[in-house]
Amino acid sequence: KCSNFCGVNFMSLPIPGSAVRGSKTGKPIMALLDLLGRTWCLGIIWQLRQGTLSFSELQLRCENISPTLLTKRLKELQQTNLIEKSLQGYQLTAIGLALFQVIAPLSQWSTLWQLSFDEQQKLQENENE
Repeated sequence: KCSNFCGVNFMSLPIPGSAVRGSKTGKPIMALLDLLGRTWCLGIIWQLRQGTLSFSELQLRCENISPTLLTKRLKELQQTNLIEKSLQGYQLTAIGLALFQVIAPLSQWSTLWQLSFDEQQKLQENENE
């Protein structure tokens, strides 16, 4: 009988408990960081935060990502249980939504981080006067 992972190439898909890029132990956090570090994975999760989107809507919201790359990332995110496909399009699963809720505060933090660069630049400009 075929499980959720039927046909999945475990060598390329970061799965908790298996060796992943940067970690031979397969700790869940390392598998997650491997997955989220892939081009557009995080962006797709971010775009699905407000609900279901079709393939073409996702492609537009992801700055016209190539159909090939979008298809690949959607398959990876489905195989890792973060998104699911319905008749209406793609949406976050319960675990995918829980992940988004953990990631969302990083948006506020990144604004503070940006401000620190702005403040540093002002200080340097004042020193140069």
